[in-house]
Amino acid sequence: MKRILSIAVLFAFVTAVSAQLDRSTPPKPGPAPEVQIGDYEKFTLSNGLTVIVVENHKVPVVSYSLALDVDLPREGEKAGYISMAGSLLRAGTTNRTKSQIDEEVDFIGGTLATHSKGIYGQSLTKHSETLLTLMSDVLLNPTFPQEELDKQVKQSKTGIQANKEEPRAIAGNVAGKLVYGQDDPYGEIVTEETLDQITPELCRNYYKEYFRPNVAYLVVVGDINKKEAKKQAKKYFGDWKEATVPQNMFPFPEGYDEPKVAIANKEGANQSTIMVTHEVMLTPGHPDMAKAKIMNEILGGGSFNARLFQNLREDKAYTYGAYSSLSTDERVGRFSASAQVRTSVTDSALTEIIKEMETIRTDLVDEEELQLVKNVLIGDFGRALEDPKTVARFALNIERHDLPKDYYENYLKRLEAVTREDVRAAAQKYLNPDNAVILAVGNASAIQDKMKKFSPSQTVTQYDYYGNIVEKKAVAANVSPMDVVNDYIRAIGGKENIQAVNDIKMTMAMQVQGMPLEVNVYQKKPNKFYQATTMQGNVVSMQVFDGEKGKVKSPMGEQEVKGEMLKQLEESAKIFPELSFSNDKVELKLEGVEMVDGKDAYKMLATKPSGITTTLFFGVEDGLKYKEVSQSPQGTVSTTFKDYQTVDGIKFPKLMTQVMGPQSFDIEIKSVEFNSGIEDSQFTVN
Repeated sequence: MKRILSIAVLFAFVTAVSAQLDRSTPPKPGPAPEVQIGDYEKFTLSNGLTVIVVENHKVPVVSYSLALDVDLPREGEKAGYISMAGSLLRAGTTNRTKSQIDEEVDFIGGTLATHSKGIYGQSLTKHSETLLTLMSDVLLNPTFPQEELDKQVKQSKTGIQANKEEPRAIAGNVAGKLVYGQDDPYGEIVTEETLDQITPELCRNYYKEYFRPNVAYLVVVGDINKKEAKKQAKKYFGDWKEATVPQNMFPFPEGYDEPKVAIANKEGANQSTIMVTHEVMLTPGHPDMAKAKIMNEILGGGSFNARLFQNLREDKAYTYGAYSSLSTDERVGRFSASAQVRTSVTDSALTEIIKEMETIRTDLVDEEELQLVKNVLIGDFGRALEDPKTVARFALNIERHDLPKDYYENYLKRLEAVTREDVRAAAQKYLNPDNAVILAVGNASAIQDKMKKFSPSQTVTQYDYYGNIVEKKAVAANVSPMDVVNDYIRAIGGKENIQAVNDIKMTMAMQVQGMPLEVNVYQKKPNKFYQATTMQGNVVSMQVFDGEKGKVKSPMGEQEVKGEMLKQLEESAKIFPELSFSNDKVELKLEGVEMVDGKDAYKMLATKPSGITTTLFFGVEDGLKYKEVSQSPQGTVSTTFKDYQTVDGIKFPKLMTQVMGPQSFDIEIKSVEFNSGIEDSQFTVN
């Protein structure tokens, strides 16, 4: 009873006080909180290696981060070798193989990673000597083995195949090349051809030229003191030889006199990835940093309250999210605003992004909006200080960029001092929609005309995944869609040979996450189909269609196929579907001539009675099918066909690459057999 009474009295008191408050005027913000950045200590070895030590004894863990302070060169026709050299540092030394390094790191429960500008390691304090033994071996004695390079080149090529079907990857390549220029290191794009030029010697030369202690920092964080860190640094890195490191200077990008409007095609896309981006001159530690950061946060920096998010998602329902970023760099910073939207609103969404950029350049932001962002940034900063790695990063930035020692201690004061006028001034200085790259990646034929409104000269340029201009070629007036189909039928063996095929058995091999899979496909006229994927003899997935009914089996269980999926299965069950395009009332449309793997190909849209459209690419010179982009329940599937070989008078591709979302699979057709007399029982649907 006493507790109830005390609560009632408190409530009455609060109510009385509240009645006296003037809620029409928001309270003035208090002063920026005082920040105490953890101390760090610094020393330099005789070989020029700068060591920064941040003590933190809360947990018995220590980390070592070695970073080079260098400007990297252009890679040109060998683009990708610098990144490859960084990852290969860990691939073997004169004392240990890659597997031995992996085993020793795993044994101590540690972490050891390498990259093009350094090495990172972490372990329990009691294992720090073991970790440093491995780390110094990797740093001082790398061998860059050919077999590991071959593996990584293959993985990179597989990644490229997947990225070719990923709109954001396409946008990143095109935007990077347009913003920075193809002769700038920041604008270079790794291709299959440049990967083929990479050799162990090339990687080794990069390592010898740039991995030098006089341009490096070693940041030690954790359960250690300066005396111990100095002893370890001398022991494990003292023999590292200093040398002159190449200096690479590149001009600031020229930019554009008017918006550079660009598109890139994504087959089968029903939405567009849009971007407004341009270079900025904003270096680390710049006096405008606080103003520019607050400005970008208000515009689209990640908060649900940001203007781009509120406009494009909450108000217009164009997208699930729209964001902007403003990055600093010693050479060239960059602003970007982006979203993924429905194809039909590609131009409308870009219009809204540009409108928000213009509005924040001309109008003062609300005081409440400004204070909200300040509060968020102050809170984020305070939470970041709980991580000792943050203090280490701050210390490294101070040393690398010659910032004042109290730069971060006064960071919150600079944030709090930003005014509405400061935000507008920052927007006017760092947002330039009139000179930006305005880009959309999606269904090129559907968005090209929409994009013209953003170009004063009505110029819209189409680029491919590699950032190359797409040279559009028209189809000759005397070439019809059925002419292209008939050329394909002749190219693979002729109508008579194909019509003589009553059934087909095909065995394919592929790997998924390193696990070998076998795919067995059986087809029989008129439209019976069976496909089973097995791993170590066990069926992991299966599709069956008996001409009328269908079923699928997966790890989730077995189910009957119905509705639209059944119709699609029926349409795809034919052995050579192109042979019956006319009878099946497939609508064909030639869209032009495009390049596929360096060869001219007719691009054809084939719309089946179900409404599903497949994009087909047939070689102009040889008539063979190079590529097919179709829709599946999992999304867009892109399949490329290579290395055609003749089996019983009919050509089949020996190799295929199939991309579904972020996954890319290399498939080898091991065997093909015609007219083996497959029993109907093979296609039974229970």
